[in-house]
Amino acid sequence: MEKISWRSYLRVWMLFGMGIFMTSCLPTVETEQIAYSNDFSDLDLAGFENARLFVFQNDTVVGYYHNEEVAVSIPNLPTHNYLKITIDILVHDSWDGNPDDGFGGPDFWYMGNDGVEIFRTTFSNSPCASTYCLYQSYPNDYFRQNVPKSGAIQTNLPGLCIFGTTPNYTTRYSVSKLIEHSNPSVRIFMGDELTANNSPDPICDESWSLAKVEVEAIQTN
Repeated sequence: MEKISWRSYLRVWMLFGMGIFMTSCLPTVETEQIAYSNDFSDLDLAGFENARLFVFQNDTVVGYYHNEEVAVSIPNLPTHNYLKITIDILVHDSWDGNPDDGFGGPDFWYMGNDGVEIFRTTFSNSPCASTYCLYQSYPNDYFRQNVPKSGAIQTNLPGLCIFGTTPNYTTRYSVSKLIEHSNPSVRIFMGDELTANNSPDPICDESWSLAKVEVEAIQTN
């Protein structure tokens, strides 16, 4: 299957978002540039708030977090009117997804920029059977009923703490959002709201880590 370019995606996104149906009115992409990319392999935490490095499965990542927020401020962006923000995260151990029972869920993760939340979803690492399944919202916004691990890019990693020796209890996701933005700097924040009232050690029960942050600056005419 032919891969759809971000130029085509941007045109379609703006077409439906603005209600424009004449192709002659569509914007075109003039420049695309990776303005920031950090997978923490060089231990660079410049611009970060509440960041701490640790090693998970031989990779250096940032975390791990339970009911916390981490942010990065990126200055000196090239000229742009859109940003594509891509966040790779690792969801560890017993996330329960959507269920709103006040004990084990819902388990939210969110991201935003410049003080405005742009995405809120839930994740589930729970086994799913026909008679019982703890659904998650990702890859959609909350509330949507998707099976656990939907949209993941890696599912076979072991847990971090309570399921540290058990495979398939850390799931990697690459969360990508296209936003209108033109300021020369951006502050990107990520956080969670986890419910683990049924656990004697909530941070060991469920947490998440940050594996990569990438920002692409896009200029259209």
